[in-house]
Amino acid sequence: MLTDTFGRMHTYLRISLTERCNLRCLYCMPEEGVDLTPGRQLLSTEEVMRVARLFVAGGVDKIRLTGGEPTLRPDLVELTGQLSQLPGMRAVGITSNGLTLGRKLAALKDAGLSLLNISLDTLQPERFVQMTRRQGHDRVLASIQQAVALGYDPGACTIAGRLLKVNVVVMRGVNEDEVPAFVELTRGAPINVRFIEYMPFDGNVWSEPKLAPYGDMLAAVQARFGELERCDDPRGEVAKNFRVPGFRGTVSFITSMTKAFCSDCNRLRVMADGNLKVCLFGANEVSLREAMREGATDDDLRAIVSAAVDRKRAAHAGMFELAGAKNRAMVKIGG
Repeated sequence: MLTDTFGRMHTYLRISLTERCNLRCLYCMPEEGVDLTPGRQLLSTEEVMRVARLFVAGGVDKIRLTGGEPTLRPDLVELTGQLSQLPGMRAVGITSNGLTLGRKLAALKDAGLSLLNISLDTLQPERFVQMTRRQGHDRVLASIQQAVALGYDPGACTIAGRLLKVNVVVMRGVNEDEVPAFVELTRGAPINVRFIEYMPFDGNVWSEPKLAPYGDMLAAVQARFGELERCDDPRGEVAKNFRVPGFRGTVSFITSMTKAFCSDCNRLRVMADGNLKVCLFGANEVSLREAMREGATDDDLRAIVSAAVDRKRAAHAGMFELAGAKNRAMVKIGG
């Protein structure tokens, strides 16, 4: 069910729990906002769990909960606990903007949350307001500190245990000057800072001049800190992972635009409205929600998923083609 025509086995599922978000980040949401899907058309808790069980039975062993902002989902802790107990489940994670994460983080850890990504694109409070169109920089930093205190630690060039990653979308002319400062965070703290190339989605006004390429970011880091130690990247890893010698944390680069990793892709996405998306940049979707509500059996759902996976292309079209193609806003896809 989860192996495509190019031999890629998909073991990683990202499930968006909500389209709502309490930030308005430049690269994620159009300035005018988005039309939210009516609540009755979003997956219920029971439907989320049915989808999860189906995929885990098919070979998925890692699930990440996204949004929107997943901490806005009232039953996030309960869902995390149920997912972590599924037979064969290796890791359950979330991606959060950190704004309200602190209220639930301890309970999420107790429920089995093993992977935590917190998005923070600037270390400057004033710039945070410019990039997110909201206040709250101090609360995001507090969530990162709380995660460290709770024992989320990526270690030195390892992918094991409870992991804490800080996602930084780098935009030229906006925040690329902060790359060395983010690397400095890894000197004494168990943090994996992940620099993400700016990607085109509906409404985020992407253009090549705004793209800070991986090569330029790596050069900026090496100019400040010298040669980096290369880490072993596990199969399916989207990031190129490094460590500054002697630093406690690690530094990674997600190179979706300049050095795509499609040949090793092992991930699928189910969006908050129940649509299955086999490629982040692909416009083709199929509704699992409609199938379930029309009485589909698990065998029916497996057939729908298998057919969608078989239609997955070998690679995305490239950044210039993607910039002109129709897709959803990132907030509606799921981070």
